[in-house]
Amino acid sequence: MRSKESLIKTIVIISFIVLLAASAVFVLYGWIGGHFESFESFRAYVESYGMWGPMVLTLIQTLQVILPVLPGFLGCIVGAALFGSVGGFLINYIGISAGSIIAYFLARRYGVRLVDKMVSMKKYEKYIEKINQSKSYTVLLFLSILLPLAPDDFLCYFSGLIDMKPKKFVVIILAAKPWCILFYSIFFAYLI
Repeated sequence: MRSKESLIKTIVIISFIVLLAASAVFVLYGWIGGHFESFESFRAYVESYGMWGPMVLTLIQTLQVILPVLPGFLGCIVGAALFGSVGGFLINYIGISAGSIIAYFLARRYGVRLVDKMVSMKKYEKYIEKINQSKSYTVLLFLSILLPLAPDDFLCYFSGLIDMKPKKFVVIILAAKPWCILFYSIFFAYLI
């Protein structure tokens, strides 16, 4: 029984590493090529992958939560423009949710030292102070994940540092995240 669990754990770790590596390649190539400087250049970059475009955007959206190199709403706009409100929504929901959950588990595994590298110490202290003062962090996290333009990527890391259970965090992400992404997807699909 133990060897089966060990095999599953190894497969999950290898899959995670492959996902991050693939995401990093697409993001690095796009960043070096200047493809993230505007909506048009980002759209053209994703479009250049043809039928693989949805996979590329999903990977970019996953990584942009883990390493905030571009605003997540930009991917939501491109997703809606290229794949419609439903397709864009699904791509962005999967990518951003996966990235949020990975960020949480990275923070749980590697602690404050990792989060300190991802977020400036000033920002870290500001959010830790707010989190520590909050009587109901769960409500604060849910609302931050639910509402557009909230610092939800950072809160995914912070949630991994506190005593929040993984199941509770995943439920919050899966329940609250679709509404913000749905808003972006519908709004920008009709705007563009």
